[in-house]
Amino acid sequence: MGKAQKYVLLGDATYPLQDWILKPYQEDEKLTQRQLQFNYRLKRAHSVIENAFLRLKARWQILLKCDDCSLELLPTLVLACCILHNVCEAHDNPFNEEWLEGTEPTELPKPCQPAPAAMEDSRAEQVRELMCQYFESCGEG
Repeated sequence: MGKAQKYVLLGDATYPLQDWILKPYQEDEKLTQRQLQFNYRLKRAHSVIENAFLRLKARWQILLKCDDCSLELLPTLVLACCILHNVCEAHDNPFNEEWLEGTEPTELPKPCQPAPAAMEDSRAEQVRELMCQYFESCGEG
């Protein structure tokens, strides 16, 4: 995109647009094709992430009981599960789809109301616009 970008988190419409939180454009009839494509790709990426976490929780069911551990331990626990998952995959111990039966996707708590416009970062729109340009240059998908 010609401009170095840092990592961003994906949020939904209830989160404030920040240069580190990407959220979709507000759905209305004024959206351009480029903005619609951005929203579509953001939604697809969010779906892939949800599926990855669902599979991780199915393989490592200790993650279903994370309320038993301290918040300081949680990032290390998740990282360890990711590493162990990759070790299993590398040694032909593939994911068993039956594990998903005991795991339901959980809706994480999020704000009920959209964030006030005052919380939005004006620089963040530049990041979102760069992403729109990038998605447009990548073609369909």
